[in-house]
Amino acid sequence: MGEVTIEQIVSADGYAMDAAGGIDFFDDVDFGDQTRTDTEQMRWLAGVDAILFGRRTYELFAAYWPQADPAEDAVAAPIGRLPKHVVSRTLDRAPWGEGEIEILGDRPIDAVRSLKARYRSIAIWGSLQLTDALFLAGEVDVLRLRIVPMLLGSGRAVAPPEMGQPALELVASHRDASGVVTDEYRLRHAPRRVGATT
Repeated sequence: MGEVTIEQIVSADGYAMDAAGGIDFFDDVDFGDQTRTDTEQMRWLAGVDAILFGRRTYELFAAYWPQADPAEDAVAAPIGRLPKHVVSRTLDRAPWGEGEIEILGDRPIDAVRSLKARYRSIAIWGSLQLTDALFLAGEVDVLRLRIVPMLLGSGRAVAPPEMGQPALELVASHRDASGVVTDEYRLRHAPRRVGATT
């Protein structure tokens, strides 16, 4: 069975969305020269086998990444290459550039379990409604937080409040040249699988 990694960009005070429910604060973050400073993202993505989106995050990604130039943003290459899937109860089609990606219906737990049977490593970005369901169902194996040097004061946290306080094990930490810190945690309820790497 594969593993699910949720990666979120969060403020230094832990918010993945601002108080209005937006992510405009991303635009105020200096991520530096993405062709040089995103080596940690490229290292991680080299071990990812598939991407899963919720509908809203899919729409944001589909509007930008198919046209992104890997020479300017290095992660455009793996994002373009990897198999992509979306969980949605409203989409009939899911265009991606000149192609389409797979729609898995509106049952996120079943969708993730089916992907775990197909892939070794599945990445999820954003998609907070989807990730809430997966946290509560115990289907999240690894949490990666990309912590940007910014305070929001209020907003939407990464995990649902009813989740309680599961223990996390810090397995990796990386600071890039722009000051963004990536902390990678393994959820303690998710035992390390044979052959898995961190």
